[in-house]
Amino acid sequence: MRFRGAALCLIAAVCLGQDFRTEVHLVNVGFSVRDGGGQFVTTLAQDDFEVFEDGAPQKIAFFARSADVPLDLGLIADFSGSQEEFVKPHHKDLDTFLKKVLTPRDRAFLVCFGNRIRLAKDYTSSPGELIDALHHFEKGSYDFPGLGPPERRVLGTAFYDAIFYSVEHAVGRSVEQGLAASEHSRKALVIFSDGEDNSSGHHMMEAIEAAQSNDVLLFPIRYTETLKGGPIARNRYGAMVMSRIAKETGGADFNAREKGLASDFEQIGEQLRSSYQIAYHSTNPQSDESFRKVQIRVKQAGYTVRAKTGYYAK
Repeated sequence: MRFRGAALCLIAAVCLGQDFRTEVHLVNVGFSVRDGGGQFVTTLAQDDFEVFEDGAPQKIAFFARSADVPLDLGLIADFSGSQEEFVKPHHKDLDTFLKKVLTPRDRAFLVCFGNRIRLAKDYTSSPGELIDALHHFEKGSYDFPGLGPPERRVLGTAFYDAIFYSVEHAVGRSVEQGLAASEHSRKALVIFSDGEDNSSGHHMMEAIEAAQSNDVLLFPIRYTETLKGGPIARNRYGAMVMSRIAKETGGADFNAREKGLASDFEQIGEQLRSSYQIAYHSTNPQSDESFRKVQIRVKQAGYTVRAKTGYYAK
């Protein structure tokens, strides 16, 4: 992304209070911790954790619990032919979720996509404004700005592009508002789709890489149309995609056919409310585009950490 290299340098300078003549990689990682019983743990402190990059120990430069940092949330709704009716029955559950997770300092935006990717509502703290924009889009109004560059698309579902450009939008907000003010915000996308794509210029790994590099958690909620009650090959591919993008970014995936969306929203909200933020200056200064594996451990045994698997050094 066009902001990434400059942003990393500026953030590092702000954090350390000095000028830099060479690039320093500040790596942000949002993550959650569960105990042996599967319950989220929210009481751990910085000294309870250790961080490794490609096996090398890293010094923690920043630590916070979710209550200490604002949330930037994107809602990404698939309105292609097989998915356009998915979200409509669940406005009440979505409204309840937003009211629980958004505080006055938090922000959320709404992207609706099919063949085109449209910013239906830019950042707001108001759940009502987001729901109103969703209603407006569902009624067939497409007088919303596009997200990403104008591109000619032949088919109808730009799933990967919707994620890629939504990540870029989330990061762009931080740059526009000033790095010092929002560098450590929590960032997450909740994605309503079946995980199938036939129209994007970006592929799955580029969408994952964008989310990893910018510390954006992905929470896909999958609704899959079946043929005579059973899955087809594309359904299995979509399920694999949804699982993969969640695992690689530290989020979680959900099957909307197994439970109601209220249950899915509750689990997403619980993870967002129970998360931690860590940042460290990588001991490897090379911008060689290699993949760096990141591991966060709790020093005491019996805990499980869910975080992104790593990032690409660009």
